[in-house]
Amino acid sequence: MLLLIVLGVVVVLALVVLGALGFGLLGAAGRLTREMAALQRDVAPVAAQLRASLAAAAASRQKSPDA
Repeated sequence: MLLLIVLGVVVVLALVVLGALGFGLLGAAGRLTREMAALQRDVAPVAAQLRASLAAAAASRQKSPDA
């Protein structure tokens, strides 16, 4: 009888620990997703400016003859 009680307590504690780990991992994944979206929003103007600069440089190289 005592063995069943101990086994039940162990199972419940294991489920609580696994639940807490799962909850923490899901929260971390959500935070990571939000941070990546914010980073992409922050970097998007710089990336667009870089693309425009690269296109302008390529256009100026095509206009000027190579020496």
